[in-house]
Amino acid sequence: MVEQHGPISDLQESQSGGISEPPERLLRLPEVMERVGLKRTAIFQRMKEGRFPASRSLGPRCTVWVESEVQSWVQTVANSRPETR
Repeated sequence: MVEQHGPISDLQESQSGGISEPPERLLRLPEVMERVGLKRTAIFQRMKEGRFPASRSLGPRCTVWVESEVQSWVQTVANSRPETR
């Protein structure tokens, strides 16, 4: 059997030698807004308060969020009990 080496095969192999999960997907603001049902201001306010996943800057005009972090936040909110007053 011939071993393949290169960018694609290196990405596919995990440290244990098996096939790893697909790489994380990065989401731009419009998709984050659609997924979480919040407007831009609310997302950035919650980020500032530490109540929403942090964004990453890929450049001066490119901000992204890691899909799995946003999805985890959605699940946490969906599974949380409403506050009683």
